[in-house]
Amino acid sequence: MKNIIKTSIGKKIIMATSAIFLMIFLLQHFIINATSIFSINLFNSISHFMGTNPMVQFVLQPILLFGVILHFIMGFILEYQNNSARKYKYYKNIPNASWMSQNMILSGAMILLFLIIHFIDFWIPEIQYKYIDIVSEDPNRYFEELKHKFENPIRVGFYCFSFILLALHLNHGFTSSLKSLGLKNNYINSFKILGKFYSIGIPIGFCIIAIYHFFNL
Repeated sequence: MKNIIKTSIGKKIIMATSAIFLMIFLLQHFIINATSIFSINLFNSISHFMGTNPMVQFVLQPILLFGVILHFIMGFILEYQNNSARKYKYYKNIPNASWMSQNMILSGAMILLFLIIHFIDFWIPEIQYKYIDIVSEDPNRYFEELKHKFENPIRVGFYCFSFILLALHLNHGFTSSLKSLGLKNNYINSFKILGKFYSIGIPIGFCIIAIYHFFNL
């Protein structure tokens, strides 16, 4: 296992596997957030379940955090190795290489910054609420907490900008991850179409949620 991790192919497989795991989580996260537009009660109910279920809190949440850290560490390691192994940057001399394929590390760094701010906004207050202040659980608090985060237009703008970068990142990373895991070439075009829908639709959906709540305070 250690020998596999040491190889470039092994790192790419880990990178791809963690990417797919995070994309599944992102879809689930979007579906939950989208309910805040259509039903306050449903959003509060789902959020309360996610926020109090021991399996989610003490098993899935640490796995998610590990997946995020692993994905970004592998991304930075692969970028460093690619740059070290070549005189010029990775993809620089490849014809028709997209801007995003050449700058995945840049978009990844910006997304990491967004995730840190997102954790500060939601995860840390949640920890303080439950384990420091030890406030009795209010199952109807989640919607108001969500809306409060979108009161500031600068925050909403940064939020949407981050998701635009995520869309570009996903647009390249979706099929790239599947290729790293051995997807056959005759299936690539079909998954590229699916990747387009996912990489554009999900980030735009998150932006719509933020803008909707900003204008409906």
